[in-house]
Amino acid sequence: MSGKKNGLFFSDWLRKNGYSDQLIRKYRQSGWLATLDKGVMYRTGDSLSSFAALSCYNEQLNKKARVAAHSALELFGFNHYVPMGKPLLMVAHHNSNIPKWMTSDSFDKNFKPFSTKMIDVPQTSTLQIEGVDVLVSSPEQAFMECLLLAPEQYNYMDLYYIMEQLTSLRADVVQTLLEHIKNQRIKRVFLYMAEKAGHYWSDMLNIDRINLGTSKQQLVESGIYIKKYRITIPKELNEYE
Repeated sequence: MSGKKNGLFFSDWLRKNGYSDQLIRKYRQSGWLATLDKGVMYRTGDSLSSFAALSCYNEQLNKKARVAAHSALELFGFNHYVPMGKPLLMVAHHNSNIPKWMTSDSFDKNFKPFSTKMIDVPQTSTLQIEGVDVLVSSPEQAFMECLLLAPEQYNYMDLYYIMEQLTSLRADVVQTLLEHIKNQRIKRVFLYMAEKAGHYWSDMLNIDRINLGTSKQQLVESGIYIKKYRITIPKELNEYE
């Protein structure tokens, strides 16, 4: 039985590859395979890797779950957001049903899955991490995913510190995302932060092709109103230089 080291085996995939329920049961009874959740197993004694598990999930079940938000930015070398305790792995997927195995604390990182239909055609790439192929949001999209999850998951000020590092974003990818993302708040905050950070790529964007809507949006209760983007932002963000 081949499979990724420290990864998972899904019973649907095992059956398709010629392993009968009887044989799978025999593997479990002999202690060769351990059960993580219904229909989800791993080699007994493996130290479960969150990257290997995600890779197995996508490949065996033909899924498109991706490392996203700050977790994707970290893989591209941008790092400011440091949660306390066991590392989090932010995972974006399109279904509202989060697979139960992701809630297990048996992995080297805690999965933090979120469902998003922010964009119909995600901008992703496949990276080799710990010897497995992992689907990852592009840095441009990953930052917008952080904005999607703010302020519940991320603080706007922390995100601005990350934006300051994003000197090498690709203007064409940013343009495509901003033209197709449905969420007005993300687009306006992104453009405000990019302009404030003074990145050269932000000067290359064609704002006329981006629908920013007309309503006013309030990120915080009492903040500073930015007329150009019709958003009320935290006072400390406005004053930060």
